[in-house]
Amino acid sequence: MCGIVAVIGSRAAAPLLLEGLKHLEYRGYDSAGLATISRSPHNGDGILQCQKTKGKLVNLSKKVQSQGAKGNIGVGHTRWATHGKPEEHNAHPHQDASGQIAVVQNGIIENHLALRESLESEGVTFNSETDTEVIPHLIAREIKVLQSNGLQNNGSTLLKAVQKTSQKLKGAYALAVIWEKTPESLVLASNQAPLLIGLGEGEFLCASDTPALAGFTKAILPMRDGEIALLNPLGIELYNSQGERQQRNPSLIHGNEQIADKRNFRHFMLKEIHEQPKTAKLWIARHLPAELPKHSPIALPFENDFYNDIKKIQILACGTSRHAALVGAYLLEQFAGISTSVYYASEFRYAAPPLEEKTLTIGVTQSGETADTLAALAMEKKRRNMHKNPAYISRQLGITNRANSSLARQVDNILDIGAGLEVGVAATKTFLGQLLAFYSLAIKFASINGNRSTEEIAKLSEELKAIPEQLTSLIKIHDELSENLAHKFSDTQDVIFLGRGINYPIALEGALKLKEISYIHAEGYPAGEMKHGPIALVDKKVPVVSIAIPGVVFEKVLSNAQEAKARDAQLIGVTTEGPESKIFDAILPIPKVSEWVSPLLSLIPMQLLSYHIAALRGLDVDQPRNLAKSVTVE
Repeated sequence: MCGIVAVIGSRAAAPLLLEGLKHLEYRGYDSAGLATISRSPHNGDGILQCQKTKGKLVNLSKKVQSQGAKGNIGVGHTRWATHGKPEEHNAHPHQDASGQIAVVQNGIIENHLALRESLESEGVTFNSETDTEVIPHLIAREIKVLQSNGLQNNGSTLLKAVQKTSQKLKGAYALAVIWEKTPESLVLASNQAPLLIGLGEGEFLCASDTPALAGFTKAILPMRDGEIALLNPLGIELYNSQGERQQRNPSLIHGNEQIADKRNFRHFMLKEIHEQPKTAKLWIARHLPAELPKHSPIALPFENDFYNDIKKIQILACGTSRHAALVGAYLLEQFAGISTSVYYASEFRYAAPPLEEKTLTIGVTQSGETADTLAALAMEKKRRNMHKNPAYISRQLGITNRANSSLARQVDNILDIGAGLEVGVAATKTFLGQLLAFYSLAIKFASINGNRSTEEIAKLSEELKAIPEQLTSLIKIHDELSENLAHKFSDTQDVIFLGRGINYPIALEGALKLKEISYIHAEGYPAGEMKHGPIALVDKKVPVVSIAIPGVVFEKVLSNAQEAKARDAQLIGVTTEGPESKIFDAILPIPKVSEWVSPLLSLIPMQLLSYHIAALRGLDVDQPRNLAKSVTVE
């Protein structure tokens, strides 16, 4: 899950590449590199210059500033390591033995070991442990064959070499390739990995995702699976996997990519936590506006026939998105009365459940680029549409924060959470946005199914309208409380999070947040399962965070918390203040609300406690080790 950028035009390539990579660093920050081609002042021949560094993009920027990088064509890369450690020799771009070809790649070449062995038998020496390095060597081999058949050193030769090479590659990948013998040609290839061509005036900027194109253009040409493109300053030649020329009009990026600005906050994550009241306000303005007709309980961007006759919902997601999906499943089943299952997208791909009639499949991914979720949705669509019974026809919905993503191009219906740019790798405001999207669907299905009365739906809607103000107050309170409590975690190595019912997924999310950014081992459990094994872990060195919200499981959660306290655990309660809260050693209070909306508030102490523990430890909160914002590989 790396970020790639490529440019060809009349301007200096290096500044455009570095600026594009800056917007893609959320995809990986283990290492970075770029390659450019300039012309010799003596004979006009192309000269390829490649520069790579270990670590974050700032290291590459310093190197380029020191050494310079000339030329109007180039490729760039920011890496999240899959094959090979995050060292400079494993950084992209990778080159052939002559140093004339440079390749950057996003994805995984699954048959790289066999290809590597074949190349080594021909005398090729490899300089890295990556899967990518086989590609420039294969392209160089194909070029030699083409040259022996009389082809000239031009863009068409490079195009044909990449086409031949692509036929040998197995896996999901996006490539950008340059060759110093053709300093006015750039070749791109896409196979099950996103790659966009941004159209400028006499220039093109290509990238893995739209943020890299912000400020450059709003006109884009998303490449489709199996396509290969040849670009020069005058235009684009686009070919499908059969080598047939394609003609397709560009599309426009909708909305404005925001500028990443921390303002006066120490980290982007803290800023984004503080932006959650705004996220909720925008959701209310879109979906619960004051002028909403009485007969329509929620405003959604789909016609009513979209919901008709749906008897089953299945949700595909990973990580934080899956936790939002679990809350969503609870709402859809318990409030709306529609059977709902949640699956790890990565598992669904290889062990999908038996087909059921009249099923809606929902894919949840904040980036809209999560490889497992996209692949699972594609597989489900294919197997359903192969069925002869129309009751099994695929109906899909995507929930994302990126309306211009691969998900939006893949499914027919998108629910854009509209949380705005989120820079911190650990999701915060996008998690809230995903939760709110599920509240929208629960209200809609409850009204269609008649599972809830008009009064019950109106009550929930009114509670939701109060959430922004409650969030504002909570964030202010818990920012200080969590910072003070964080000092007690300085030597902690393990933490247990407990929740029940609708707040069990919040316990999972609390544990995930703590793991992601503080590197403390944490696990979330249903509170009732504590005594069935996990309680063996509990002692005075293992804090237990218990989400205890007044409601149908309140007393049960308190009893489960008491079990931990009896084993000398430090007990922290996310609960309302009252006589019952005295069992906790420390409380992170939330206001008295119904259980239905409580996850929207109980998430705040989870986020802020994790943030302040990580910040106190002096860790990189926004870019934690080994993680990336967008998981684009399996």
